[in-house]
Amino acid sequence: MAFTFTDENVNEIIATGKPVVIDFWATWCGPCKAMAPAVDEVAAEYEGRAVIGKYNVDEENDFCSENGIRSLPTILFFKDGKRTDIRLVGGQKADVIRSKVEELLAL
Repeated sequence: MAFTFTDENVNEIIATGKPVVIDFWATWCGPCKAMAPAVDEVAAEYEGRAVIGKYNVDEENDFCSENGIRSLPTILFFKDGKRTDIRLVGGQKADVIRSKVEELLAL
């Protein structure tokens, strides 16, 4: 199961330096709902190696605004306490997410 990121916990988790993958989503977003099982699947596969989770833009918005999220779904990737250049926008399959997580781990 994917982790739930909030404005209260997201910066603290990124600051640990661990690889972090954040799926920005909303309940009204069809592609977000379609992609949710893929995010959960990849989160389970990489448990202990990366923190992979979801950030609900309807319930939280500070971190979303700070990162200039304008399209949903968007997935951002963080490592060593910083945002990387890796980014996915739009609905994605598990294989695509998995390949980007591997790219993140290799940084």
